[in-house]
Amino acid sequence: MQSVRIGAAQAFYGDKLKPAMELAERGNVKYLCFDCLAELTLAILQKDRQRDPNLGYTRDVVPVMKALLPICVAKGIKLITNAGGINPRAAAAAVAKVARDLGLKVRIATVVGDDLLGRVAELRAQGSISSMSGSAESGEELSKLTFANAYLGAAPIYEALQQGADVVITGRTTDTAQYHAAAAHGLGWKLDDLNRAAQGVVLGHILECTAQATGGNFSGRWWEVDKLENIGYPLAEVYADGSFIVGKPDGTGGLVSVDTIREQLLYEIHDPKTFISPDVIIDMTTIKLEDAGPNKVRVSGASGRAAPPTLKVVGGYPNGYAGEGRMVYTWPDALPKARKTEELFRKLVAIEGIKALEIRAEYFGLNAIHEGNAQPPSGEPAEVVLRLAVRTESERDAAKIGRILPPLAIGGPPHMTGLSGVSGARQLMGVASFLVKRELVEAGVQVQMEEI
Repeated sequence: MQSVRIGAAQAFYGDKLKPAMELAERGNVKYLCFDCLAELTLAILQKDRQRDPNLGYTRDVVPVMKALLPICVAKGIKLITNAGGINPRAAAAAVAKVARDLGLKVRIATVVGDDLLGRVAELRAQGSISSMSGSAESGEELSKLTFANAYLGAAPIYEALQQGADVVITGRTTDTAQYHAAAAHGLGWKLDDLNRAAQGVVLGHILECTAQATGGNFSGRWWEVDKLENIGYPLAEVYADGSFIVGKPDGTGGLVSVDTIREQLLYEIHDPKTFISPDVIIDMTTIKLEDAGPNKVRVSGASGRAAPPTLKVVGGYPNGYAGEGRMVYTWPDALPKARKTEELFRKLVAIEGIKALEIRAEYFGLNAIHEGNAQPPSGEPAEVVLRLAVRTESERDAAKIGRILPPLAIGGPPHMTGLSGVSGARQLMGVASFLVKRELVEAGVQVQMEEI
């Protein structure tokens, strides 16, 4: 049966490069896919772009391409990445420079059109924006947006590959779009073949977190996962009928099993019968997972129905400033000391005239993760890390935290340790997610090709 091999090279901005190199060098893959964008990442990239309008993309795309392009061009491996963030043209220019410097001939496709910032007011006036719950979207946040990017699906990436691109750079896509597009292009699928599209998106969903499919972050018998220090990233042999086998490069660490794949399959899933993507709505309850040999799992049976009429848009807006510090207290009485420090902190914020929009206290070792626990789970904790944070309208007010907390080392409860510290004031980004009619977005999506 006809097949194509696809590798997962990156799961987030700053992911390791070595496993991607292993896939390129000995994974026998035809496509390497990179998912670089969490919603938080767009806020980071917006701060970059505010400092320099030529930024706004994930800057590790440059060292990644320097390392991978020579191998991939020689082997005919296509690279697909959403490293373009909120400035895909700038990312493409940076990659083009890498190719020129290396003397490589490549066709670089840039997908644009996901950026809706300049259209939000018009779309809202038309009634084309709705909330994630389906009601009309309103609120002050939309008027303050500094970025607004729609989640695109596989179609423009597929078009770029059809045009002969060796490297495809996009802005905001779904985490799965690169993989679905690679499979559809490599196997000649039509994008409206709903069951194959469902398998293509499930393929992307399993691979997009790289090491989470190969034994990383595994909540099963995690202590038995071998050689995590050399964990391999997943690859998939995808077949014409849409089924695929997930594995990893021979000799790498980690584990591919029905349990590791099943755990990743359920990652970030709300309703498994209605997993929504721009390409297809999937019923995951029909999926079949089968052991296909050592470190191999066969995945089949996903069923799809028509894609939704809207696309999700993620936007960010200035949401004040934060000042924060962490104080570490040790036994004896670590928790009472930390609680007293919180009490003092709140009083000092008021005394200093800091206009706090929000004050947050977290007790690591007590309730920072399992918020709401009133008492330690068993006995007195040996140490407590107290995190105190204030959100303010002004940077000046947030910066005052740096003058409140340090004196508590000698003027507060005893034995604050040297592990304590204060962070400088930083600007916060709020996130606004909403829906837009898909035809209004897709009409503006373009593929721009450059041959180096």
